[in-house]
Amino acid sequence: MSSTTTKVPLSEKIAFGIGMFANQMFPAILGIFMVVLVQDLKFSGLMWGMIYLFPRLFDAISDPIMGFVSDNTKSKWGRRKPYVLIGGVLMGIAYIFMWRLFKENSVQYNFWYFFLWSIVFYLGLTFFSVPYVAIGYEMSDDFHERTNIMAIAQWIGQWAWVIAPWFWVIMYDPEWFPSADVAARELAVWVAIPCAICAIVPAIFIRSKSTLDEEGYEPLSFGNIKGSLDKIFGSFVEAFKIKEFRKLCISTFFIYNAFMAVSSLTLFVIVYKLFNGDTEASGIWVALFGCLGALGTTFFVIPVVAWLSKKMGKKKAFMLSQAISIIGYSMMYFLFIPGKPWMYIIALPFFSFGIGSLFTIMMSMTADVIDIDELNSGKRREGIFGAIYWWMVKVGFAIAGALGGVIIWAVGFEAGVPTTEQPGAIDGLHAFFCFFPVLGTIGAMWVMKDYDVSEERSNEIRAELDRRKKPKGSGYQADKLSELLSSDLQIDNSMDFDFASKSDTEIKQLFDTVFNRKLHGLCFSPYTEGQNIGDQLSEEQIQHRMDIVAPYTEWIRSFSCTDGNELIPKVARSRRLKTMVGAWIGSDKKQNDIEINNLINLAKEGHVDIAVVGNEVLLRDDLSEEELIGYIDRVKKAIPDVPVGYVDAYYQFVQRPKLVEASDVILVNCYPFWEGSTIEDTSNYLKKMYAVTQKVANGKPVIISETGWPNKGESFEGAEPSETNAMRYFINAINWSQHKEIPMFYFSSFDESWKVHHEGDVGSRWGIWDKNEQLKY
Repeated sequence: MSSTTTKVPLSEKIAFGIGMFANQMFPAILGIFMVVLVQDLKFSGLMWGMIYLFPRLFDAISDPIMGFVSDNTKSKWGRRKPYVLIGGVLMGIAYIFMWRLFKENSVQYNFWYFFLWSIVFYLGLTFFSVPYVAIGYEMSDDFHERTNIMAIAQWIGQWAWVIAPWFWVIMYDPEWFPSADVAARELAVWVAIPCAICAIVPAIFIRSKSTLDEEGYEPLSFGNIKGSLDKIFGSFVEAFKIKEFRKLCISTFFIYNAFMAVSSLTLFVIVYKLFNGDTEASGIWVALFGCLGALGTTFFVIPVVAWLSKKMGKKKAFMLSQAISIIGYSMMYFLFIPGKPWMYIIALPFFSFGIGSLFTIMMSMTADVIDIDELNSGKRREGIFGAIYWWMVKVGFAIAGALGGVIIWAVGFEAGVPTTEQPGAIDGLHAFFCFFPVLGTIGAMWVMKDYDVSEERSNEIRAELDRRKKPKGSGYQADKLSELLSSDLQIDNSMDFDFASKSDTEIKQLFDTVFNRKLHGLCFSPYTEGQNIGDQLSEEQIQHRMDIVAPYTEWIRSFSCTDGNELIPKVARSRRLKTMVGAWIGSDKKQNDIEINNLINLAKEGHVDIAVVGNEVLLRDDLSEEELIGYIDRVKKAIPDVPVGYVDAYYQFVQRPKLVEASDVILVNCYPFWEGSTIEDTSNYLKKMYAVTQKVANGKPVIISETGWPNKGESFEGAEPSETNAMRYFINAINWSQHKEIPMFYFSSFDESWKVHHEGDVGSRWGIWDKNEQLKY
């Protein structure tokens, strides 16, 4: 099964990769600069751990909020780019100031100064990294193109790890700087400015459409963000319910945490294991370790991993890469030989497969999982998923930093003391350095052993999402009516209004007249702004909306009997309204049983005038006709005194005589809009839909269960949404149904923004009242 694909220009991939350089350079260089705190400014192991842990925990807590803000931002530059720009600038400024440390100051002063500025730095990192990563997730919907994007980004980003280790050489070379603390102050400027520039490149050069007119976004006032913390937490819970995403996060946590916990020990292990604690004698070997490893990753690991991913799939490529890295870590234990520092180079190509493959594959996998979330929720939440994933990374980084301090304390290592005076401590550091990452990698591989998002499954998901994004009318089959019409069909258009000579003001006055006659029925829209289908509805919000519509209708139609929808018929009855109550039926048999049992109970309690078993189940191809009829018969037997029917497109009943026979009432959805009818022909079109259904109804009542016209959104063939067209359709449809005494439920009462995620912008514009409960016309 194929899917619509998005190929990304190379220039935009490179722009995204330049942002990755900044995203990698800041942590890479920070890990090197941090050595100065212990080696030169005499921070204790406890201070080291606190500096690693607390600012990053703050960063990790702020990430989900940033993800929520980014996902719901409306701007002409799109959801992400403004924050990438702000974050890049803030990171650069904060990095310069956080390294204004002087030996002359007390250790306590330097500690708290650095601690507070690091929080500002990580705030900038949150502003930058969460929307930046989300940009990468949404650049393409193609399974392999996503890997290409991440491979190019990681290739460029790896140059940070090639360059960063040389700062060790520069910082401790007296020909460059008199001391390392002076080096940190001056080099911070030379690092921060180019990195800040790289960080803002994606904001400038990656295309992004305006979101000013987007529907379904949460308002971003401070009060709403504060009040939305429950939703943010709920998004976390929803994300972690996706098994595949949970595996990605946990395995990344294991690998990254284990690697970073020992990476900060690199200088100590090389200097003290190989050179007896003599920093100057170690020369370039500390820098070479990181540089050669990064070069191997850049020119060998990433291309090989991208190739393996295409050949054997992402999961197998991940497993093979991590297995190779275990070999490399183990070799390190035997190849750290005093007097022969060049020996460790043999292990570097194997060692580099661990972290080198991690983010190339995992970020691509995360984009695949976001498709699964969209399939489940109808929302694109790259910001939230990026925040959660990198939250795991950053919590891992924070814990890893603290573990680094704990390891130093546990083995009894003291900076400045020669190896010969603390051989046990150095051997302990070396063992942790080699084998702690092995444990993390094995744990990650165990977690990922049954990860099952293959290319085939990913393409199936994309195809389903593409199908949903097509106009709903494609399911209503525009050619069906012409196939079903017969020559003896008589249509009475005598009561239609002629709008050609009427002004917009006159049409609005006519709308008021027809609207105030009281409608037969309304399809009730319970979800308020910011809610999505499946959210729990409160009785208070149902009562509030019912009070708005009650004066204008005699019947209310509901669509489900769970998540608070079961309250709708009770509230409607309390307002003296009749009810057509639906049980939502789909492919989930367990959920179907809950819906049907609730419908039966509501009917037995006296809250149901017409019971509806399913809505467009056959149109969606969720169940077979036999399975559906089985559900209908089950409800009919349970509530014999209540008429029972099923709702679907009108032609489903023309084509399925068994469905007509099983139903007490024939409930038809008639949408001239979704069959591409022009507004001039739409009244005639609606009557024909009703007439062809009535011919096969065998004398049973035919009720138009849904019809309507949107006032905004994309056109469908000849059908154009507009305020005037929506009023014209309403006037003629209601006028005809009232004069002919044809029961009709108009769709719908209120605009509901959640539908934009399922039916596009036009899907959220069918209400008589808008999303803010104001009468539109």
